[in-house]
Parts: sequence; structure tokens; C-alpha cells
Amino acid sequence: MAKGKETARKMIAQHKRARHDYHILDTYECGLVLTGTEVKSLRQGRASLVDGFAQLDGGEAWLHNVHIPEYAQGTWTNHSARRKRKLLLHREELDKLIGKTQESGLTLVPLALYFKEGRAKVEIALARGKREFDKRQTLREKQDRREAERAMSAARRKQRA
Repeated sequence: MAKGKETARKMIAQHKRARHDYHILDTYECGLVLTGTEVKSLRQGRASLVDGFAQLDGGEAWLHNVHIPEYAQGTWTNHSARRKRKLLLHREELDKLIGKTQESGLTLVPLALYFKEGRAKVEIALARGKREFDKRQTLREKQDRREAERAMSAARRKQRA
């Protein structure tokens, strides 16, 4: 593969609510250790990150509660839908995460699950939970931006006519 060439992501699942519920401090791209039927199920675009979280245990990162449904054509070799899956990170990234998650209030949340160059990847975020007033303020800012964009586009349309 040529240097600097952009690789396409084939998105499988996103956790849109995570950006609403958490302040995202830092993001990491991780590989996943999966079984064959899990990969086949993901290739069909079936997964849910809603209840998922990552945990550091014994110097390793694990992804919990991510729902990858059983593969329809699978046999007795099928996987369990919510099993914990190992995350693949570089040692220096793991050490950095171990130090930061020991701070109070920080957690690891999966944001997206996708294929990159044929390999399943998950984007996890180091995040701090938002309080209720933070969520309301974020929604208010988003609504204000949307209204300002509408007003500007209306003014542009009026100016052209």
C-alpha cells in the first residue's frame, strides 16, 4: 500500500449517544480479537455498542457488553452475543490508559465499530460523564448553531433574489 494513501472505513455500528452522555477527552483505535462467526456477523452489518464499555484488567484491555448477534448460518461453533472481547492496543497506549482511568470519573466508552483494510476495529474514547445541566447546555448550543445557520442561509437566499 502506498504511503499517505487514505483507507476507507466501512462503518458497522456507532454509539451516537456516547457523545451526548460523555465529555470525550481522547480517542484510540483498537483491534479486536474475534471468532470467525463474529466476523461474519459483523460483515452483515449487525452490532450494537449501546451498553458497551471497555475495562483494563491485568495489563490488558477488554470490551464488555457489545452485542454482536449470532451468525444465522453458524453451527455449534457460534459465539455468545455479549461475551467479553480482547482489545489490541500498543503497550504505551495501554500504560497511558491505565494511568488515566485510575483518576476518578474517567471511563472507556466505545464510539464506533468498523472495518479498516479488512480488519475489524473499534474506536474507544477516554471520557468523563456529563451531568444533566451539561447535557442541556450542549443541546442548547447545538440548537443555537442550527438556528444561526438557518438565519444566515435565509439571508443569503434573500440577497440573491
